[in-house]
Amino acid sequence: MFALLTSLAAMAQPQTASQARADLSVRTVRVEGTGETKAQPDEAWIDLAVETQGATAKAAGEENAKKIERVLAALTAAGIPRKEMETRNYSVYPDYAQPDPRSEPKLRGYRANNTLSVHTRELGRLGEWIDRALASGANRVDGVRFGLSKADAVRAEALRQAVERARKSAEVLAAALGVRLGAVLEASTVAEPPRLYPARAMMAMASDKSAEASTQILPEEQTVQAQVTLVYAIEPAR
Repeated sequence: MFALLTSLAAMAQPQTASQARADLSVRTVRVEGTGETKAQPDEAWIDLAVETQGATAKAAGEENAKKIERVLAALTAAGIPRKEMETRNYSVYPDYAQPDPRSEPKLRGYRANNTLSVHTRELGRLGEWIDRALASGANRVDGVRFGLSKADAVRAEALRQAVERARKSAEVLAAALGVRLGAVLEASTVAEPPRLYPARAMMAMASDKSAEASTQILPEEQTVQAQVTLVYAIEPAR
């Protein structure tokens, strides 16, 4: 009698989703949905580099330090706080002449490279700041990267779209199969990071032909994708 009561008590326990799927009497349908949201970027990073040469590593480094300080001063004067600028990479390395297979490599001197990352939310001034940096000593622009300060909200909308499309697919399948959708037994999702596009840059001449050209940076829309998989229990139609 005790064994029988124990067996009945076990049968009365509610099933988990995985147990329900393992039970062959529970029929399921599996659907997938994708969502995509586009948003205009509201922040950007400019990667500027100052590269210098010197007869010694010390000379190359000292010259680099002077130039990067001028770049920092110019950008600060233009309105970018120092806290929004940081070093992404710094290196000093020997510079050899073009290798000649008939002789040993010849040391020409040393190169120092300092890559500065500048963060801003004033996207309309990107070109102006690039021009100021180049005029004050930067000799390379490694790129402009855009981002979304509220990426979570954009991802949530993409996920909502993905769930809605998966649900509609499940409803269509259920109607075609002549069954009724039950509870959602499983749900999983993959949210893709924003799809970043390279910045488009162009040189625009002022109305005065004697004026110097200025750089214009055109931000691209950021795309966020999400994918969801839903597993529904299906029941006979009433």
